[in-house]
Amino acid sequence: MVEPPALIVAGPTCSGKSALALALAERLGGTVINADSMQVYRELRVLTARPTPAEEAAVPHRLFGVRPAAEAGSAAWWREAALAAMADCAGRLPILCGGTGLYFAALTEGLAEIPDPGQAARETARGLLAELGPVALHARLAEADPATAARLRPNDGQRVARAYEVWLGTGTPLSAWQARPGERAPWCFAAILLDPPRDALRAAIAGRFAAMLKAGALEEVRELLALGLDPALPAMRAHGVPELSAYLRGKITLEEAARRAELVTGQYAKRQTTWYRHHDLAPADRTQTIHSRFADLEQFSERERGDLLNFIERVG
Repeated sequence: MVEPPALIVAGPTCSGKSALALALAERLGGTVINADSMQVYRELRVLTARPTPAEEAAVPHRLFGVRPAAEAGSAAWWREAALAAMADCAGRLPILCGGTGLYFAALTEGLAEIPDPGQAARETARGLLAELGPVALHARLAEADPATAARLRPNDGQRVARAYEVWLGTGTPLSAWQARPGERAPWCFAAILLDPPRDALRAAIAGRFAAMLKAGALEEVRELLALGLDPALPAMRAHGVPELSAYLRGKITLEEAARRAELVTGQYAKRQTTWYRHHDLAPADRTQTIHSRFADLEQFSERERGDLLNFIERVG
């Protein structure tokens, strides 16, 4: 059976993925499917740089702003939702656009099935997180599951607690479950990876955060804080949320909040770039890398545009 084609558009934050995906969707008759773990939250349109209403109206968009901030997303949830959205494209090309490498890996390589650790283990892990804090719980996780602890940041409380509850409830480390083979999606993937110079990314990150402030990022965070959500939820840790929260609480100046937000976003972009260099989004002969930020197809020479479109025609 011939697998239907799907296109991945990936790259670090601020590399121009959304603009490229939109341009390709308009030209090729595609549907843009979100593959960014933060753009799924409906309360975070500005700070996650979600497509504008006009962009969403230009071509079909799926999985943007579909989940409340009070509900944590996951790779397993996204994979199921993405496969459903792809199957529902009705003859259009699925264009999966985002920067969350784990989501792409879950889709193209599959996810191992992990048993439910049970409510008791979940409550114990959450209780320890509240009592000890994420760093101390991370130290405990390092003793039980050193492989998982090594890849998690010590202050990432939600993921640390999740890994700890899996070990508590199943008696098997999360890393061991994840090492088991999963089932890849029945699609023929091709990928375009944006890999711009670091200096270009840094400048874009600074400019975008300033634009976000003008577009209402402060009000967006103020409304998010009014919901009284658990600070460990992913949406509460989106880039810019902790920093602007600190400003709104009078702990730092707005200038310092912007500086910190730009710093953590830049660090994240560096981690994303490293991830892409060590993971394949698609087979090598079905992957094209563009070493620049994307703003518009017109930025390319006629030959470069032709190469890009010929690549898509060849793999599609």
